Amino acid sequence: MKKTRIQNIQTLALLGMLTAIEIVLSRFCSISAWNVKISLSFLPVAAAAMLCGAAPAAAVAALGDFVGAILFPIGAYFPGFTLTAALTGALFGLLLHQKRTPARIAAAAAVNQLVLSLMLNTLWISILYGSPYGPLFLTRSVQTLVMLPVQLVTLGIMARVLDRCGKRAAA
Repeated sequence: MKKTRIQNIQTLALLGMLTAIEIVLSRFCSISAWNVKISLSFLPVAAAAMLCGAAPAAAVAALGDFVGAILFPIGAYFPGFTLTAALTGALFGLLLHQKRTPARIAAAAAVNQLVLSLMLNTLWISILYGSPYGPLFLTRSVQTLVMLPVQLVTLGIMARVLDRCGKRAAA
């Protein structure tokens, strides 16, 4: 019983650290304009997904977005972005927690960038600022063209590193 409790405490501490890292990467180590953001803040969310699963990764992403927006606002807080963040964590967890094949990594990056970031976040920006969706979609396509290969490469590297660490820990 103690081992389970210790594991739960360790997992909670890990998720807390990953949330803090997500906030720092998102708020201080990113390139942002009002409608485009280039960032590596998906990495702690992906790590939470690979190590702990969909629900913990969704929590890391949503808490990171919410707490980051409250403590270090970039613009107006909008709950749609928190929803997108949670969906990103859940997506990564569903696709990358158990099996991390190249096809699953590609699917996670593609759905995240094309559906969640490009389509859904563009909708939120359009609603928030009253801007037409079409022109926003075109300008945000540049972000997708940059971030899709970045996510493919970094998620692949992270998956390989975590798989090697897991094999060493099991040995």
